[in-house]
Amino acid sequence: MPEGDKPKFDKSKMPSRHTTEGPERAPHRSYLYAMGVTEEEVHQPLVGVATAWNEAAPCNISLGRQAQAVKRGVKVAGGTPREFTTITVTDGIAMGHEGMKSSLVSREVIADSVELTMRGHCYDALVTLAGCDKSLPGMMMAMVRLNVPAVFIYGGSILPGRFRGKDVTVVDIFEGVGQHAAGNWTDADLHELELVACPSAGSCGGQFTANTMACVSEAMGLAIPGSAGAPAPYESRDQFCEASGEVVMKLLETGLRPRDIVTREALENAAVIVAATGGSTNAGLHLPAIANECGINFDLHDVTEIFRKTPYIADLKPGGKYVAKDLFDVGGVGIVMKELMENGLLHGDCMTVTGKTIAENLEDEVFPDDQDVVYRVKNALAPTGGVVGVKGNLAPEGGIVKVAGIAEENQSFTGPARVFDCEEDCFEYVTKGANVGGGVQEGDCLVIRYEGPKGGPGMREMLSTTAALYGMGMDNVALITDGRFSGGTRGLCVGHIGPEAAVGGPIGLLQDGDMITINAPTGEISVDLSDEELAKRREAWVPRKNMYSSGALWRYAQTVGSAEKGAVCHPGGHGESHIYADI
Repeated sequence: MPEGDKPKFDKSKMPSRHTTEGPERAPHRSYLYAMGVTEEEVHQPLVGVATAWNEAAPCNISLGRQAQAVKRGVKVAGGTPREFTTITVTDGIAMGHEGMKSSLVSREVIADSVELTMRGHCYDALVTLAGCDKSLPGMMMAMVRLNVPAVFIYGGSILPGRFRGKDVTVVDIFEGVGQHAAGNWTDADLHELELVACPSAGSCGGQFTANTMACVSEAMGLAIPGSAGAPAPYESRDQFCEASGEVVMKLLETGLRPRDIVTREALENAAVIVAATGGSTNAGLHLPAIANECGINFDLHDVTEIFRKTPYIADLKPGGKYVAKDLFDVGGVGIVMKELMENGLLHGDCMTVTGKTIAENLEDEVFPDDQDVVYRVKNALAPTGGVVGVKGNLAPEGGIVKVAGIAEENQSFTGPARVFDCEEDCFEYVTKGANVGGGVQEGDCLVIRYEGPKGGPGMREMLSTTAALYGMGMDNVALITDGRFSGGTRGLCVGHIGPEAAVGGPIGLLQDGDMITINAPTGEISVDLSDEELAKRREAWVPRKNMYSSGALWRYAQTVGSAEKGAVCHPGGHGESHIYADI
């Protein structure tokens, strides 16, 4: 944008007037001058550029580079960018041990830390960059909570690894652990795979949580079209980042804010995209949490109702054949959205950060016929979405299961419970076999409880256990939990069961041998116990203490709500008396 074309902004109603305008703010301005900010830049809008950059994992390692591109876009369009970072907890490294208790908690810390930085420094607009699973919803929650003009940009997916002639992802390594435990793989086989599965920067390559929520960012209208697709190493990502910086300045000029974009219809669009792409069950937590920030009632049941009537049309891992790069190569999430919209499954009139509607953004999208990554709705892989909800006397508040890639005849199950009060005990039972009492048997229903939001605390993911089962070739074993599953989980695994064990939910009353029925097509999960027997067991139930009696995990357990409502920790938009953007 030429210098003379930059818009002129009136800061008299912007948050940054509290730090940059008037004689009384001379001390504040001096801090900005100390960092090389010019007098002209001080009096321009201040734009927060929030990244989750760190050296914890490949998901985040390119975000620092991409932030520089965002800042160029902001500067070109007449703003003054101020970069800051927040934490992430990387699930692939946190998985399978106590570290995973920190993962979902990090979503709240990310949202809170972005809010506090924006409030403390009175920034006028926001661009957020995220890679790891919880950082995407955490950033989006902050955007709608603050409600300043804002744009989200995904850091991009990892390139696929190559192992013995096949594309692989990190989930193949987790499943390789199961192959190893079953005696099918040697130490050398597993080592060979771990060296090649993750060959670049970027988030896990299948339609796991990060790529699911990246698709959501476009479907919900918080990201510019096409930005979810390009892998992290591609330089085209920098172009999307620079464009996002320019777009946020346009939003500041027009006054379009995140809550003008994130409506109930936009949340419905997001749920449709999750189901159509066989996305992560974690969306059942994150969409209600984003809705909570806006004061919109949109819980797990609203999400799963949409899932149940949405066809599954994108053949993506872990249930399908392809990775995120393959979807990008055939046109990205835009072609999925266009196909769904043309079949009446997407609200095309929802506004987006471009200042145009979804329908207007998709106007030039053409569905490619010479590919089998994305199917036409009329030829859908399955008539029901890749993720569905279940409910019954075992889960009065519901649960969620990913059925993408599971044949319909394998979506029903009845078998005896094998009950574990933490994931480690179940993982050992599965992988060590006879050494710990006989090992898992075909027909078992493994129950992992006291892993819910309060009970964990932190609602751990169970990929280590589910992937080991898959790698061992256990085809007729179900797993249920009040914890979560990774976006990489496959098999008949029901998560988010509520009420959780820690608050006396029915899952906490189960005993070994209780007969459990799961019927994903009908949405049922039940235990063959009478109401009288459940009531008798509840009277004898004693709350179970965990070892977290101080610190962040203790504080989280005191405030977190049910998975049904998104495992949120504050009243959200329902309890607001002001919005930051209007201070």
